[in-house]
Amino acid sequence: MADDRLAGVEPVPGVPKPDSALTIDHLRREFGGLIAVDVDHLEIERNTITSLIGPNGAGKTTLFNLITAFDQATGGAWHLDGQNLAGIPAYRVARSGMVRTFQLTKSLARLTVLENVMLAATDHPGETFWGSLFRSWGGREREIEAHARELLERFGLIDKADDYAGSMSGGQRKLLELARAVMMRPSLILLDEPMAGVNPALTQSILEHIKGLRDELGTTIVFIEHDMDVVQEISDWIVVLGQGRVIAEGRPDQVANNPAVIDAYLGSTLSDAVASGAEGSEGSA
Repeated sequence: MADDRLAGVEPVPGVPKPDSALTIDHLRREFGGLIAVDVDHLEIERNTITSLIGPNGAGKTTLFNLITAFDQATGGAWHLDGQNLAGIPAYRVARSGMVRTFQLTKSLARLTVLENVMLAATDHPGETFWGSLFRSWGGREREIEAHARELLERFGLIDKADDYAGSMSGGQRKLLELARAVMMRPSLILLDEPMAGVNPALTQSILEHIKGLRDELGTTIVFIEHDMDVVQEISDWIVVLGQGRVIAEGRPDQVANNPAVIDAYLGSTLSDAVASGAEGSEGSA
């Protein structure tokens, strides 16, 4: 169990983990004079749900973009299961076992839901020159379709299989992105605000699916989320970014009471005012 493995881990930034799936070292991204990300060291424990939180502009999505090669780092290295992913293109990052979703869903609107999921399959013979020339991929195509249908069933979208993806609701497109990510059989999935704009009932469904990926498939999950109730409910471990840096790590109960986290969300001036107000109230009592 993740709780057992992380129970003795000290809640400090950059702390080593018992079994790290992803390791990030000296990751930096500069935009002119602005330092958007400056992560000295970060480890993500295998087969856990790790929440990445922080105020708007803290660098959360930029961090995702850097390690998945959707943006280019100024410096640093990151390794998935010991494999160095720095400097390789996004499609190779995905094929190495790390895939991601986006804040704004990116389904192919004029393809069916089933076709959207099938497109994510890897090792399709039809993608090679000789395979496409001799059309020697019928058996593999049937395997891919069967797996895609299994995933649509898993995520409650099987009734939408033949509908165009463009006809789906925002919440359904979030589920479609999850299914498409899992189609690649990744070891680690990065989810960028998967519950944003989703109604409460579907939010709970997505949370259960995320837990299922960890518990049933052994997938490591890292997700960005602003709803602290959601974060507290689902997380095995929380990493907090502030101004591009890791300012806190720990289990949900530890992070909730961390002064650095409170300061990052409220701002030092407001934090001091709140503290002063509390002291004044005690003095007048």
